[in-house]
Amino acid sequence: MPFDLVIDVDNTPGALALVAAAVSDAGVNLAAATCIGAGEQAELHILVPHPEAARHSLSTAHLAVSREREVVVVDVEDNPGVLADLARKIAQAGINLDLVYIATRNRVVFGAPDLNALRAVLNVSG
Repeated sequence: MPFDLVIDVDNTPGALALVAAAVSDAGVNLAAATCIGAGEQAELHILVPHPEAARHSLSTAHLAVSREREVVVVDVEDNPGVLADLARKIAQAGINLDLVYIATRNRVVFGAPDLNALRAVLNVSG
């Protein structure tokens, strides 16, 4: 199952390198990353298939996971309108998204309070 891990990092050069190295040292593939924060602190979201190994390796590197959650990942074609179509479908089902970002290999990551409903609408197994 894919997990979104949130690491609060100092917004400084090399912060992403530290996180990426810690995750790769654990043998975990970093499938996506997005960072939010223009101030001194930033919130880095990473998509990993194995949260336990990544969390342990991050801890060893003195980087703490502040939040962790299961997410839904959908394979998509890399074409205009694909995200719009998915978002419309989700909206028509009355599902509120609280996280979205793009991952490697043409995938979209979605987070929602009701993952089961989101999976059902997107025809994704969990």
